[in-house]
Amino acid sequence: MKVILFGATGMVGQGVLRECLLDAEVSQVLAVGRAATGQTHDKLRDVVLADPGDLASIASDLASVDACFFCLGVSAAGMSEADYRRVTFDLTLKVARQLLKANPNATFIYVSGAGTDSTARGGTMWARVKGETENALLAMPFAAAYMFRPAMIQPLHGIRSRTALYRVVYTILWPILPLAKSLVPGFVTTTELVGRAMLAVGKRGAP
Repeated sequence: MKVILFGATGMVGQGVLRECLLDAEVSQVLAVGRAATGQTHDKLRDVVLADPGDLASIASDLASVDACFFCLGVSAAGMSEADYRRVTFDLTLKVARQLLKANPNATFIYVSGAGTDSTARGGTMWARVKGETENALLAMPFAAAYMFRPAMIQPLHGIRSRTALYRVVYTILWPILPLAKSLVPGFVTTTELVGRAMLAVGKRGAP
């Protein structure tokens, strides 16, 4: 299985990358981003691009990709809707269109978030934009497309969020996360479980 991973230096992306490198069924990981992952592995190929949405330099690789794990994202805090939309909707769809043109047999897996607004008409800006992004991806004729909507994600195995606010929140909540996972298991997950779940869907699909 060959995968292309966007956002491998982010918290979720780091978890997905770890599970891909550990999985015997994954033969190659193309990690696309503005910065290298900083990791070395026989399966891993870092693709550093000033514009991660411009895949012209790796167009020949896209045809052999089995699954795309799109983990790029930013916090909407302090951002205008126009700026958030450029990063969340425009960039995601730019990548998806190029992959679809080269390889309609690929599976596209997008990391969205709990509370995303599927109507794309609600009052919460980030949820509305995420919902519009999900809807656009689901309308594209990939072999399959899946939207992941995690809520609280506990980083494991030395993984850290790049967002300072999130790091503070995780530090405060860390002692109670095990209890929270047992009380509300549908609300709390881990980077390891998200990575494994995305891989499973990429391999076998899901209802």
